[in-house]
Amino acid sequence: GRLIPCPSTPNCVSSQSTDPRHAVAPLPLRSAGYDAVLQLKKIVIEMPRTRIVEEQGLYLRAEFRSALFRFVDDVEFFPDETAGIIHVRSASRVGRSDFGVNRERIEEIRIRWDAISK
Repeated sequence: GRLIPCPSTPNCVSSQSTDPRHAVAPLPLRSAGYDAVLQLKKIVIEMPRTRIVEEQGLYLRAEFRSALFRFVDDVEFFPDETAGIIHVRSASRVGRSDFGVNRERIEEIRIRWDAISK
């Protein structure tokens, strides 16, 4: 269960990154992997300008579009049942800086996750 590594540009965060510029904490896994994926899908669908684009086993990928220029960011989730965590990644497809948008997105998802999975 490896997510796509972050590029050298600062417009990406990942729970699998060892680089502090890109590192973000994984989500806690509090249910079976498939149940977690279903809950994550609900969270993503409720967020603005999103769509689920890939679901393969426990892997989930969604696209988020920015409000102003309609830039697409990719967000990935992969539950690691052995470790009891859900790996997350959020990255912009274009540009260099994201002004912290990807990190903020993961933290917003974390808030929503904590609210429904306790």
